[in-house]
Amino acid sequence: MVEVPEHLRKRAEEARAKAEAAKAAAPGGDAAASDEPETTEAQAATTPDSGDAASKIPAHLLERSRAAKAAAAGQADAPAAAAPAAAPAAAAAASAATGPGGHTQRLLTVVKSGSIQDVKSMPQDKVHVWPHLLVVEFAAALFITAFSTIFSIFVNAPLLELANFNETPNPSKAPWYFLGLQELLTMFHPMVAGVTIPGIGIFLLILAPYIDKNPSNKPEDRKFAISLMTIHLMFWAVLVMIGSFFRGPGFNFVFPWEAGLFFEL
Repeated sequence: MVEVPEHLRKRAEEARAKAEAAKAAAPGGDAAASDEPETTEAQAATTPDSGDAASKIPAHLLERSRAAKAAAAGQADAPAAAAPAAAPAAAAAASAATGPGGHTQRLLTVVKSGSIQDVKSMPQDKVHVWPHLLVVEFAAALFITAFSTIFSIFVNAPLLELANFNETPNPSKAPWYFLGLQELLTMFHPMVAGVTIPGIGIFLLILAPYIDKNPSNKPEDRKFAISLMTIHLMFWAVLVMIGSFFRGPGFNFVFPWEAGLFFEL
């Protein structure tokens, strides 16, 4: 059973005392004896702050309350006009459902939606381009620029003499970073060596992030990506090494420890 707050109980007792004093002072107090306690109880439960000026409840609300009590007591068939006569019996039947002191209380509360809804944010597998990606790329560009500058200070790479169109160097080699492509040209048709094979390699590297979507940074968890990049680098590194150190006059295959080294940085 819900306990009635102390301040509401005191207000109800004060209202009941005022109502009894007014009834005793009135000449026809016995005629309204059956209706007055119910009015004061309703007033104490609904409007505890009001005084004697607002001691009466509208008639249609009283009739609705009496009809509800009569229906609860098994007298739903009685007409609404006979409800004032059956009020004492209905009040006695409903007294078992009342709280301390014969008062009925209604407790209303407002529950915020945030306290009953368990909302969890889903993790986003995304990284913003700015500042995360661009900061890393900018730092990498600065590192490569500094490395190239320092490397060019300590390593001498002089220009050759002016080209003589009457004399072609033998062997005539491309720069070292193109020697892999030049090596492919000795084995395949220019269309295959210059377009098809490099295009397939670049296309596989483009598809690698879509095939291997594992976000781990551990090499043992990224076997496909590590294998693909290793094969790509080893394939191109072997071609560059062969073109640099194992190609002699006429771009023929030679052993550098027998015919010498035909390579200039």
